[in-house]
Amino acid sequence: MVGLVRQSLFSYFFGLSDAGDAFTQAFRIPNLLQTLFGEGVLSASFIPVYANLLARKEKALSQQVAGAVAAILALVSAVLVLIGVLATPFLIDLIAPGFQGTRRDLTIQLVRIFFPGAGLLVMSAWCLGILNSHRKFFLSYTAPVIWNFAMIGTLLWFGPGRAEASLAVALAWGSVVGSALQVLVQLPPVFRLTGRVPLSLGRGSEEVRTVLRSFVPVFISRGVVQLSAYVDLWLASWLPIGVPTALANAQLLYTLPVSLFGMTISAAELPAMSSLLGSESEVAAQLRKRLNASLQRIAFFVVPSAIAFLFLGDVITGAVMQFGRFKRADSVQVWEILAGSAVGLLASTMGRLYSSTYYALKDTRTPLRFAVVRVVLTTGLGYLCALPLPRMLGLDPRLGAVGLTASAGVAGWVEFWLLRRSLNARIGVTGLAGGLAARLYGMALVGAAAAWGVRMAIGPQQHPWVTAVATLGPFGAIYLGGTYAMGIRYGLRGR
Repeated sequence: MVGLVRQSLFSYFFGLSDAGDAFTQAFRIPNLLQTLFGEGVLSASFIPVYANLLARKEKALSQQVAGAVAAILALVSAVLVLIGVLATPFLIDLIAPGFQGTRRDLTIQLVRIFFPGAGLLVMSAWCLGILNSHRKFFLSYTAPVIWNFAMIGTLLWFGPGRAEASLAVALAWGSVVGSALQVLVQLPPVFRLTGRVPLSLGRGSEEVRTVLRSFVPVFISRGVVQLSAYVDLWLASWLPIGVPTALANAQLLYTLPVSLFGMTISAAELPAMSSLLGSESEVAAQLRKRLNASLQRIAFFVVPSAIAFLFLGDVITGAVMQFGRFKRADSVQVWEILAGSAVGLLASTMGRLYSSTYYALKDTRTPLRFAVVRVVLTTGLGYLCALPLPRMLGLDPRLGAVGLTASAGVAGWVEFWLLRRSLNARIGVTGLAGGLAARLYGMALVGAAAAWGVRMAIGPQQHPWVTAVATLGPFGAIYLGGTYAMGIRYGLRGR
């Protein structure tokens, strides 16, 4: 939620502008470092080994593994930060070739500021791995609030009366400060849990080699997924001014339910699944039970989110961002992109949980194969839907961003189907029951219809907050009340 406040302020001061585009693209380029070496890869490779050692009460060995992983991450990320800073102009030409002139120059300046902060966030992901393995989830997922507060403070302090380009530079430095604070706040509780952590490269340790062997396929998997994301960046750089920022705004909104429900549930389940002990059939039975229950919880919250994005996306965007330089037309543009993202929202969120199940089984290669399929589909469909198709149909070029998110959703469903089919062959039948999914979607559609009725009754001239309260309130009340009446309790069927 604090991220929404940050983005609201960003929209207030930047709108959909050149400087906003430069900041958005610059922020995503070094974020590759955090994504490849940070939370997702580290969780998949480190947590299963570390959590299993904790379950077996092997404290000394767990300390050795934790210290070795920290040292390796620090060394590799430091080298990559240096390379990234030096190679920034080349990266801009490669990833955002549509940026020219002052927009390109500002993007280069911002990327060089962001890279050190991304390196710090890699170490924050190490802290998250330690905390999650010890089942301490609160701090690891609230620490990013400090990073958001640093950026919010920067915007409030430097924003009024400052030129957009200058404010973008100040905000980039605020992000770096926030990254450092995010790491520092986690270190004391991490060391209380681990005790002494000897730093080494882990040579001779079979457990460290297991982490590294798992790391490589997950690294490649994340790399190909990031390749898809950077294809989106490349395509967006050729679209009209403001589209990259609109795409980033939409991504913040549609990743909110993914983060709140998909990533949170997956993060909680990974150490729990990794700690399961027993025979192969006993572990499979426990995995099926945990996976199916978590899929139902995810669907209960993500289904109405997707329907809300599809039918009420402008209301949501307006309530969060429609201030200052961000106008009603900008809210509509973000809504169009959100509608495209609704196509694959449920598949992407449940797919994360399936991937975590594979990682708990110490299988990182199967998700890699299916990630490659997803990226190939996303790249081909994304290019077609973003550039040639709007021209062929005579549509506004800005609608190319809708094609990007919708095509990614289709690819997400394909990946999810492959993950589920392969895992079912391994541990038995899993998945979301079709009847439950139909009831969830049906009740969400009823809520959306009621919200539209209220919207038509109050008219279009209301303040965005008034419209949001008047429409989203009935939508949520009808969905929650209707599912409760059907015996569905937070994704689990009641008796």
